[in-house]
Amino acid sequence: MKVHIVSETEFVTKGQGVHTAHVDLLELLKEKNDVDVVVNDEGRGDVFHSHTYGPYYFWKGRNYKGKRIHTVHVIPDSLKGSVPMWQMLMPFAKWYFKQVYSYADVCIAISPMVEQSIKQLGVKSKIASISNPVPLERWRRTDEKRKRGRKFLNLNEDDFVVLGVGQLQERKGVDDFIDIAECIPEAKFVWAGGRPFGNFTEGIKRLDDKISKASKHIQFTGLLDLMQMPDVYAAADLFIFPSYQENCPLAPLEAASSGIPVVFRDLKEYEMLYQNPYLKAKNNIEFFSIIQRMMFDKAFYANGKFLSEVLIKQFDRNEVRRQLMDVYKNLA
Repeated sequence: MKVHIVSETEFVTKGQGVHTAHVDLLELLKEKNDVDVVVNDEGRGDVFHSHTYGPYYFWKGRNYKGKRIHTVHVIPDSLKGSVPMWQMLMPFAKWYFKQVYSYADVCIAISPMVEQSIKQLGVKSKIASISNPVPLERWRRTDEKRKRGRKFLNLNEDDFVVLGVGQLQERKGVDDFIDIAECIPEAKFVWAGGRPFGNFTEGIKRLDDKISKASKHIQFTGLLDLMQMPDVYAAADLFIFPSYQENCPLAPLEAASSGIPVVFRDLKEYEMLYQNPYLKAKNNIEFFSIIQRMMFDKAFYANGKFLSEVLIKQFDRNEVRRQLMDVYKNLA
C-alpha cells in the first residue's frame, strides 16, 4: 500500500506544531516496511492524507474521491487570539473549515475537543479519534543535549530555567509568560518560537513592544529549527504552557518527554484529552506559586517529573501507528 502525505508546511515557515506533526507522521510510517510513502509532488498513492487545509489540499486530493483523510489540527476557535479581526473572520472560518472537513472521507480528530468541533459544524465525514504521535527518543534528555542547550541560550549551569514554547501571539499566553517572569527575577525565562505568519498575527505591535521592554532575565529565541528543540528542552528545568486554546499541543508533550515538569493552563480541552493527572494553573498567581515551589521544594519537583512520565504514556507511537494503518487499509 502507498500513502500520499500532503502538508503545505513544507513550502512555508516550518516553526509550528502542524509541521512537527507532519514530520513525526512521516517518521512513524517509515519505521516499518509495510507501507510506501510519497510526499506532496513525489507521486500518487492508494490513499491521500493531508495535514493542512489550503488550496493545495483541495488540488492534490481531487483524484482521491473516497480515499481522502484529513488530520484536523486547526478548528475555528484556533483563530481566537491568533489573527487580527478574528471576530469578523469567524463566520467565514466556520464555513471554510466545514468545506475542509467535508472534503475528507475520514477526519482524524486529534482530541475530543476537535471531534466536538467537527460535529458542531454539521460535517458528515467519518471521524477517527487518533492523537498525535510523540517520538520519545528525539526528546529524551542527555547531559550532552543539556550542555549544548545551555551554551546556545547563554545560560549558566546553576540557573533555574523556565521554558515556554509556541508562536508569538496572544492565544499562546505570551503576555502572561512575561508578567509571570517579571515577578521571579531569580530564575531565567526563555520563550522559543516566532511568528510563522509575520504581520498577520494578533496584537503583534503590542507584543513586540512588551517583549522589547522585558527584563534581562527573560529571553526570546525567535523561530528555531525542529532539530534545535531537543537541546532547548534539555536546557530547561520547568516548562509552563499558558496558552488559552489548544487541541492536542505537542510542545508540552515534548517537554514532558525530555523529563521536566510541565504546568498547563487549566482548560476544559485538557480535561477532555488527558487520561492521566497533570499540573495546572488557573491564573498567573497560581503559575507563580507553582514555579516558586518547583524552585525550592525538591519533593514537589520530583512529583512534577513523575507526572510528566505518566502523562506521555497515553501517546504510545505503536498504538497511534496501528490506528492509522487501520484507517488507511479501510479506505484503500
